[in-house]
Amino acid sequence: MISLNLPTFQIKTTHRNGRTQIYDFLRRRYVTLTPEEWVRQHFTHFLVDHLGYPAALLGNEVTIDVGGVARRCDTVLYRREGGTPRLIVEYKAPDIPISERVFNQISAYNSVLRADYLIVSNGVEHYCCHLDYVHRTAEFLPGIPRHAELK
Repeated sequence: MISLNLPTFQIKTTHRNGRTQIYDFLRRRYVTLTPEEWVRQHFTHFLVDHLGYPAALLGNEVTIDVGGVARRCDTVLYRREGGTPRLIVEYKAPDIPISERVFNQISAYNSVLRADYLIVSNGVEHYCCHLDYVHRTAEFLPGIPRHAELK
């Protein structure tokens, strides 16, 4: 797999049915290793191991209903109080550029979830946006905030 702009971690892989699988510590199971999954695993480890995000509040491949169609949100961070979404992340494979289409996709998910933070990453480039629903503003942040820095 391609080298990413994220810290490395202790990678666990296995081979089943002719496919390489990687251990997803949030789902507690092995999943097929695709370029997007490679990014997801690096990014979730980055959030937990380097930025202090509680693993117990993160979920991967969360199913939501967007306009009557079941979609899967790549990663969701929930609030301790109330369990509502606080942050959502959309991943792309490293060779997929972060484009307006990616932002439209995560915006559609957020029309349902109403999270305060949106992150998009292809493992090489990462963008984070803070949404203020009271003042109706969106601010792109210079980096990915630590969990303790979330407003």
